[in-house]
Amino acid sequence: MDKTHFGYEQVSPDEKTRRVRGVFDSVAGKYDLMNDLMSAGLHRAWKRFAVEVSGTRAGSRVLDLAGGTGDLARLFHDRVGESGTVVHTDINGAMLAAGRDKLIDAGLLLPTVQCDAEALPFAAAAFDCVSIAFGLRNVTHKERALGEMRRMLRPGGKALVLEFSRVWAPLAPAYDWYSFNVLPRLGRLVARDEASYRYLAESIRIHPDQEALKQMMANAGFDRVDYHNLMAGVVALHVGYVH
Repeated sequence: MDKTHFGYEQVSPDEKTRRVRGVFDSVAGKYDLMNDLMSAGLHRAWKRFAVEVSGTRAGSRVLDLAGGTGDLARLFHDRVGESGTVVHTDINGAMLAAGRDKLIDAGLLLPTVQCDAEALPFAAAAFDCVSIAFGLRNVTHKERALGEMRRMLRPGGKALVLEFSRVWAPLAPAYDWYSFNVLPRLGRLVARDEASYRYLAESIRIHPDQEALKQMMANAGFDRVDYHNLMAGVVALHVGYVH
């Protein structure tokens, strides 16, 4: 029987889908606050950097996968303007609703679609940029999602994968201590959910490192794949091109 990871556990793909849904159903209401606390607000700078690297401009068409509470979608909208399009998507209904409501509160009514990154419901070659931020590690079949991102892009398009990655080795002991001690406690105190934030720490450790993800993107058909390490590799932005 096919198995996949849910944190450090081996589970069936259906079980992972169910349990990941449970994690994000649980944390949706406190997601933004927890992101600010966990990263000391740095996640906002990482997302701004991704949008800068994207090369998008007025009139560009952008597909944001696992868009959650809409931070990246809003930044892309500021970039592409009213002449462009930003489609905000997520597989999780609670996260998507939180993002839609936050965007509406900001005066933005963007196309919002609940869909699976492994089987996207959009026409091929319809976008100039496809992004996924802090979502790929939760996807069961990452190679399928990367293939779908490749399928969505027009010639000259660009894929962005912003994700936790492999930290610089000398910092690993301190980072591990923070991840497995501080994060779950924050989750318990703020989100009333320690288990979901323990899963977060575990999911980061089993996610492909920088070079492995670079090879996965190349295998999915992207050209000139490269990555930028942020905060000594705590986070990496992978970029793939379509010629």
